Amino acid sequence: MTPTAWAGLALLILANTLYVAAEFGAVGVRRSRVRRMAEDGGWLAARLLPHVDPPAALDRYVGASQIGITLSSLMLGALAQVTLGAALAPTVADTFTLDAVTAQSVASVAVLLALTAAQLVIGELVPKAIALQYPTETALFTVLPMQASLRVFAPLLWILNGSANFLLRLIGTRPSAHGHLHSPQEIELLIAESRDGGLLEPEEQQRLQRALKLGLRHARDLMVPVDRLTMVEESSAFEDVLRTVAASPFSRIPIYRRHRTQIVGMLRVKDLVDQYIAEGPMPVARMMRPIGRVSDHVPADRVIALLREQRAHLAVVTDAAGRAIGLVTIQDLLSALLGTEAKAATA
Repeated sequence: MTPTAWAGLALLILANTLYVAAEFGAVGVRRSRVRRMAEDGGWLAARLLPHVDPPAALDRYVGASQIGITLSSLMLGALAQVTLGAALAPTVADTFTLDAVTAQSVASVAVLLALTAAQLVIGELVPKAIALQYPTETALFTVLPMQASLRVFAPLLWILNGSANFLLRLIGTRPSAHGHLHSPQEIELLIAESRDGGLLEPEEQQRLQRALKLGLRHARDLMVPVDRLTMVEESSAFEDVLRTVAASPFSRIPIYRRHRTQIVGMLRVKDLVDQYIAEGPMPVARMMRPIGRVSDHVPADRVIALLREQRAHLAVVTDAAGRAIGLVTIQDLLSALLGTEAKAATA
């Protein structure tokens, strides 16, 4: 096998490495950082910015990377079969006493396996890991060859993107451009970097981190258990209700039926006072308002959304059997978000 053939194989593997790194670098890079680097005079950043800022341009950039990966992989396989496979076949025939056709097949399979392993490690896993860890540096390093590839692959991009969009519309799906996605861990790292760069105060960083982690907590984690709630039984006498309300600092009192795990509504102290002034004593059921319910495993950020949709200040937390196990209030959620201690067991 000639040195030229070896050089061709090495170049094709490096080309695959380049396109994989370019794809993951472009998707992972922060546009705000690239824009700031371009404004500070970075010429590579100025070249990269037009390709990652508009989503449509990023889509073309990633498409060029994928075309490059596909073509380099196909060319690598073809070249390896012609060179490595042909060179290895006589050795396989002599070693295992095989005829020429069988030896060629065995050599082809061996070359394919070895080449796949080498390409997977050198051309896929290594550049992907580097690009994910250093997206900005990787994107800047690969932008010049990618610009040349965009010009070379322009006709293919037009045909392939058009065909893909046509098929998506045919099945009723809207084409969508690539976007910059970050995991919660990456967002937390961005927050820490912003604080280190002086863009965030330590208190602001803590609040943002709490907000990020709020979705990891559930209603059960933030609720006040039923045994700690100030509650009123639905059939209680009006005088007993007055005594409970007078001794409580809360503006809303949960109402239960027979057992504390069967919360059926809530009583607003303002309603009690207004009704007493207007009509005198009356049954609790006539003054009771409905109360929302959430499952104990609902994430805390979803609880906030549900309370906002219902324009409610609190909700009953229920277990899998539908029994009330606690009460979660907007104050509890704000306490978790702001890092302050809740001062009341109910709203």
